[in-house]
Amino acid sequence: MIDGTVGMGGHAEAILERSGEHVRLLGLDLDPEAVDRARARLGRYADRVRLRRASFADLAEVAAEESVTAARSILLDLGVSSYQLDEAGRGFSFAADEPLDMRLDPTSGPTAAALLNELPEAELARIIFEYGDERHARRIARAIVRRRPLATTGDLVAAARGAVPRAAWSPRRHVATRTFQAIRMAVNDEQGALRRALQQAPALLALGGRLGIIAFHSGEDRIVKQTFRTLARQGFAELEPSPLVPGDDEVRANARARSAKLRVLERLP
Repeated sequence: MIDGTVGMGGHAEAILERSGEHVRLLGLDLDPEAVDRARARLGRYADRVRLRRASFADLAEVAAEESVTAARSILLDLGVSSYQLDEAGRGFSFAADEPLDMRLDPTSGPTAAALLNELPEAELARIIFEYGDERHARRIARAIVRRRPLATTGDLVAAARGAVPRAAWSPRRHVATRTFQAIRMAVNDEQGALRRALQQAPALLALGGRLGIIAFHSGEDRIVKQTFRTLARQGFAELEPSPLVPGDDEVRANARARSAKLRVLERLP
């Protein structure tokens, strides 16, 4: 079994608890701290677990390196974890004033600050609109350019607050939520990584194996839906015509689950 977003190890732990001793799990994550935390959490399954600091965009390569030729299941839980939002200190959240980093792999690639301070206003507006579904994207991009250089999450919050009319503020969602999501997705090329994973994962499934993807963003869910429906003509089947969504009890326990959508693809015998 492959967990392409092992994170803090929660899904991996549940899989290992419910599976037999013969089942092995390969876990991937870009965040080195997440891999360390998952290793500690899954320590009692040491002989059944292999963890790698890697992107699911390189799924086929990592699987080959680990001598995995077929998987009973592959899971991708897209986005960031609650730990990364609340405690990572890398600017994923506006709850505290932190450096504008937002890289899932803090050792590689340009930071959010570099993107915000260097991209043209029109490109910023496109990113915020496309990845954040933010209808005030142009106004926010203009405010960002005017406030340059931005260095901390507080700077980005101030730009969004100053750009979005108060009449458009929602009591259920922070005014900067969509902007932060959009910038994070751009910094990590999250949709590009998803597309590359979707090109590799189906071929890794054993006959009867299943690929499950949890998406929190409408654009990502659209990519998954379209890919699954294309694969349905090529020896695969989507298990449900509509995605599974969290129930009221789950949302009450974890408000961040409210936008989750799970789609599952099965490789037909």
